Amino acid sequence: MVAYDSARLGRHGEDRVARWYEERGYRVLERNWRCDLGELDLILARGDDVVVCEVKTRSTTRFGHPLEAVGPDKQRRLRALAARWREGAPFRPNSLRIDVAAVLGGRITVVEHAC
Repeated sequence: MVAYDSARLGRHGEDRVARWYEERGYRVLERNWRCDLGELDLILARGDDVVVCEVKTRSTTRFGHPLEAVGPDKQRRLRALAARWREGAPFRPNSLRIDVAAVLGGRITVVEHAC
C-alpha cells in the first residue's frame, strides 16, 4: 500500500510540474521516457529548445528536501539519459537543458540548468 501511495504522489507531482511548464509555453514531448540506463520524468519543448526535468515530490521534509535527492550520481545519470534521448530525438534541439523540480506541500520549485 505504501508503494502505491508514493507512486500516486509522484504522478501527482509530475502532473503539477508538467502544467507549470505548459503555463510557460512548453509542450510535453515525453513522460517517463525509459531506456536501459533509466528513466526521464519529463521531456518538454518550447520551439526547438528542449528541457529534461527530474521531478522529486515529497509530502514532508522528514527525509530531507526533495532537491537533496538529486546528488552527483543522479546528476551524472540524468546527463547520460538526456544524451541518449537526444540521439534518438525526432528533431535536433537547438539546446537541451536539465532542470530539477521539487514539489513539497503545495509549492513547486524549479531549478533550471541544475546539472
